[in-house]
Amino acid sequence: VQLQACGGGLVQAGDSLRLSCAAAGRIFSSWSVVWFRQGPGKEREFVANIRWGAGNTYYADSVKGRFTVSRDKGENTVYLQMNSLKLEDTAVYYCATGASSGPSRYWGQGTQVTVSS
Repeated sequence: VQLQACGGGLVQAGDSLRLSCAAAGRIFSSWSVVWFRQGPGKEREFVANIRWGAGNTYYADSVKGRFTVSRDKGENTVYLQMNSLKLEDTAVYYCATGASSGPSRYWGQGTQVTVSS
């Protein structure tokens, strides 16, 4: 499975962005597609995930209520809608999949999100 993340950019605090993660190859129903991010000088952290088959979602506390993860099975794509962006959301965002739980086997290349004041 190959993943292509895109949609990042430079925005102001309070703005919105939608990231896309397009997959080439089959994503199994039991797999989750996960969004991670890594800010400057920070460890990589979990942002959100969605179960490909059932559509169950889960969010990190830091983004709950502001970010929404969704999927389009027909397009084989997962989206991360990010609203009310904050300076601390600045990071490279990665999507990953390949497991129902535990480490993901397949990773996208990352897309940069920069939030300015």
